[in-house]
Amino acid sequence: MADSARVGLWLAVALSALPAKAQDPQTPLTRIAFGSCAQQGRPQPIWDAVLAQKPELFIFLGDNIYADTTDPAVMRRKYAQLAAQPGFAKLRQRCRILATWDDHDYGQNDAGAEYPMKKLSRQLFLDFWQIPADAPRRQHEGVYDATVIGPAGRRVQVILLDTRWFRSPLKKGPRENPADGHPGPYLPNDDPQATMLGEAQWKWLEAQLRKPAELRLLCSSIQVIPNEHRYEKWGNLPRERRRLFELIRRTGARAVLILSGDRHMAELSRLPAEVVGYPLYELTSSALNQRTRWTNEINRYRIGCVYREPNFGLLRIDWDSGVVTLEIRGEDGTLRIRHRVRLIDRGGRTKL
Repeated sequence: MADSARVGLWLAVALSALPAKAQDPQTPLTRIAFGSCAQQGRPQPIWDAVLAQKPELFIFLGDNIYADTTDPAVMRRKYAQLAAQPGFAKLRQRCRILATWDDHDYGQNDAGAEYPMKKLSRQLFLDFWQIPADAPRRQHEGVYDATVIGPAGRRVQVILLDTRWFRSPLKKGPRENPADGHPGPYLPNDDPQATMLGEAQWKWLEAQLRKPAELRLLCSSIQVIPNEHRYEKWGNLPRERRRLFELIRRTGARAVLILSGDRHMAELSRLPAEVVGYPLYELTSSALNQRTRWTNEINRYRIGCVYREPNFGLLRIDWDSGVVTLEIRGEDGTLRIRHRVRLIDRGGRTKL
């Protein structure tokens, strides 16, 4: 069987379990769930707790499967495993889904522009997430995308960044523990030519931040604000991290909230107001069905505590009061982190 025929057969099987969810784009969002890092071969009981919160939108922030391969057949098989998860299938039936990728569903741990199978990986990603053939997302390199949901005065802009396709190589430091299997730690790469997003995506992002919206969700597969851990983060390319903050300030984009994943832990971070002109929050949720050991990790921007058991993020938007409640909930739905932020004035005017 030709490879194109295999792709078609795989797609038909995978998508047969994923009926599309129709939703009026003018209906304001009030409950948005998100998460990352779902091992496709393990049970995923967390979906019952997610669905109990009745989200109108779920955002996958990457590592949606663990492909870790240059073999397209392996990647297709792992996507099929995710499609076969009963809870995932229910989620797909009941609410709208948006997705970007991180390294493992891109195809290789900590990989960037150098990953050799990225073109086919992109095709499989867009096909699995049912991106229409004529969508703008299929007309450019990478998988970045943005959409605005809701009527004027109650618009949520969801910006899905691609931190893989264009990203320059990371600068590796000496191995702290050669036995742990991790290639880090990484050191800051201050090369002026090093990029996280690539110039085309940077130009696109500036245009997106200038569009009207009352709340903006800037979705990055890796953490943006936390800057002291040794793993992947925007701080590994410090010029790009500063460029992002400067862009938010220069465009006058208000009410930006960063969502991130990757870390197999959940936490809330806040950047001081003087950086972008208002306090910038980042809510990190990871992993959907994996646990990690406790470590004493410093994050000077953290609010509250770290949660290291399986979890998902939840945003509750009260348009009348202008308050967005940021939550992390555990595998059984138990509330683990909560913080309320007044992002929106009464009447839809942006507060921050």
